[in-house]
Amino acid sequence: MSTVTSPAVLAREDGAVGRLSATFWRRPKLLLALMLAPPLLWLGVIYIGSLFALLAQSFFSLDDFTGQVKYELTLSTYAQLFRQSNFDIIVRTVVMAALVTMVSAIIAFPIAYYAARYAKGRWKALFYLGVTLPLWSSYLVKIYAWKMILAKEGIISWVFAKLSLTWLLEAYLALPIVGGNSLSISYTGTLLVFVYVWLPYMILPVQAALERVPGNLIEASYDLGGAPKQTFRHVLLPLALPGIIAGSIFTFSLTLGDYIIPGIIGSSRLFIGQAVYTQQGTAGNIPLAAAFSVVPIIIMAFYLWMAKRQGAFDAI
Repeated sequence: MSTVTSPAVLAREDGAVGRLSATFWRRPKLLLALMLAPPLLWLGVIYIGSLFALLAQSFFSLDDFTGQVKYELTLSTYAQLFRQSNFDIIVRTVVMAALVTMVSAIIAFPIAYYAARYAKGRWKALFYLGVTLPLWSSYLVKIYAWKMILAKEGIISWVFAKLSLTWLLEAYLALPIVGGNSLSISYTGTLLVFVYVWLPYMILPVQAALERVPGNLIEASYDLGGAPKQTFRHVLLPLALPGIIAGSIFTFSLTLGDYIIPGIIGSSRLFIGQAVYTQQGTAGNIPLAAAFSVVPIIIMAFYLWMAKRQGAFDAI
């Protein structure tokens, strides 16, 4: 039985839509280019364009007399980064980011190992739920909750008082650098909150890397007389290292650029994010703010290059 196509349908197929469809069918690359054009244009103009504008601003300077930006190419703004006060901000931020990354890795590894080797079925689902649950709540709510926990009248001080260990907490807070009037006004408190907020970004890549470790390698290590420490050092750690580096990309970069946590938890000493906010806002020194912004970009570019060489992107 033959199928008869109505003239109206044939007219529609021969129209502009039909010709356009035929053109795309003959030239699939043209269709791909048209589909990619909007997101690439957005990425190029909004993201890449803003980065180039930021980079350009960093090569200008601020007139000390008029307070106006001098649109003349100069490296004097970058030279200001090496002043003691500004350089201390950079060092302080990098050290904090490194400490957050190391502490997160130490805490994340046993959790990820248990999830990768032993958690099955519902326990695996509960693991993912427990890891991602803190990400569901508001960022600011979590920070202010920790501020109350770490405050002098908070639950941590209350627990130390109940255990008659207030003297121990006060002795720790009396230590230089790490201490302060309370945990909420100390670098220790800043470190704790950073680790809490970014820990899920470390656990998940490490767990993914450990799941790819064949179980027979661990068994072979035990069969050959390897102690648990030797198995960890020579088998587990090298194979899980890409996942650890992948997680460190998140924890390190997010700590470098964050300005909210150090502003709420910790001392009055600035981090890079706070310096950028202060310079472009209160001080009105846009070139110096741009120069401060370039520092994390350079650090992370080098860090990502090193991470790629270690195969970290395979674990993301």
